[in-house]
Amino acid sequence: MKTSANKIFAELSAADCKPLVGKGHRLKKDELATALASLPGWKGVKGTITKAYKFADFFHTMAFVNAVASVAHRQDHHPDVAFTYNTVTVAYSTHSAGGVTVNDLICAAHIDRLTMG
Repeated sequence: MKTSANKIFAELSAADCKPLVGKGHRLKKDELATALASLPGWKGVKGTITKAYKFADFFHTMAFVNAVASVAHRQDHHPDVAFTYNTVTVAYSTHSAGGVTVNDLICAAHIDRLTMG
């Protein structure tokens, strides 16, 4: 990651979600593109951000799903999660704002930190 991307990631992963209601909280395309540059693997897809994570086996897949649930609970911001034997796909969107907000980026950063050793 570049230095500015590292800074954005550090800020997002240290932040906590706040209640956001209304379209005024949605990120603009350029804001989203800048933020996604700090979150490798995350992509903007039809009003959401999404990322797939791969694991060695079902046990590690389920452990990650449970860790994502813990992040969602602590942040009170819940993703759509789909999983198979060794893959977990996480998608975030702030429904009360009708698109992607800073809360989605915060949770994405928290989830990425789960995979950093």
